[in-house]
Parts: sequence; structure tokens; C-alpha cells
Amino acid sequence: MNICVFLSAADLPDRYTVPAREFAELLGRGGHTLVWGGSESGLMKVVADGVQEAGGKLVGVSVDFLAAKARTNADEMVVARDLAERKALLLAKSDAIVIMVGGTGTLDEATEILELKKHGKHTKPVVLLNTAGFYDGLREQFQRMEDEGFLPLPLTELVFFAEDGVGALAYLEESAGLR
Repeated sequence: MNICVFLSAADLPDRYTVPAREFAELLGRGGHTLVWGGSESGLMKVVADGVQEAGGKLVGVSVDFLAAKARTNADEMVVARDLAERKALLLAKSDAIVIMVGGTGTLDEATEILELKKHGKHTKPVVLLNTAGFYDGLREQFQRMEDEGFLPLPLTELVFFAEDGVGALAYLEESAGLR
């Protein structure tokens, strides 16, 4: 399965990097391909290293103004013109999406993917990996959106919240009929 992971390129503390590395190793050992922003820095590097070292493949989608930070030994690397094209390529190259910890770029990617799913533009499973409770506030906001009628479909059909990588991968593999 080609699994797109949206996440930070920042250097982060162990409470985020250790679970990210564990999830990456699960992906690689499972024979999955990581589809990601292609960066050779921060949490993006941690996940790419973990997948590759555990036997998985890497498909990167960088963007022209970040191409100098792209991983040089990915199995495939595409350089998009801009962030909009990058997001479209990441979605097109993936079978499922996992949103890990990140900043405004990750939040932008997450909301666009969820908006496209809400409107039926894709049916790929989407997981928010809630490492160290990072997305507790977002989960609460989504629940309020559902409760107050802002979502045209149940939240459970839009996104799955996983507390760890094992739960995230299990959900994705079940959604793909691999379990």
C-alpha cells in the first residue's frame, strides 16, 4: 500500500520522534511505500529513514523552493511547481493518508485532504495519528463541528483518530482489506 504521511520537517523532541520512528518501521516491515514531502530534515527524515531501513520504499514529492532539501536516495522523487501541485501529487500517488504531528503546513494539508474527502473527491482512508495527545484539541473541534451540524457526514466517515502507530496501520490495512 502507498501511504502518504503529512508531517513536520522540524527537529522535534523524543516524545514525537520515537513514536514516528516506530510507525515508520511498521510501514517498512509491512512492505508499504511511504509517500511524503521528500525532505531530508526533521521528522520527515526520521520517518523516511525508518521506512527505508525496514525494507519499505520511498516516494517523495518535493516543491521547487525546497528541492535543495530533498532526499537524494528515495526510490522516486518528484519536484512540484508549488504547494498546490505538491498536495495533488501526494494524494494521487497514495492509497491512504496519515497525518502526523506538524505545523501550519501539515494542518493545511490535513484540512485540504479532509475537505476533498467530504466532497467525495477521494475515498481514501485518513488517519490522524494523535501522538502524545497532539491532536486532542483538533478532535474536540471536529466533534463540535459534527455536533453543531457543520459536517455533512459523520466524523467517523471522514477521519480516524489513532493513538499510536499500531492502531493507525491496523485501521489502514483493514480499510484496504489486507487484514
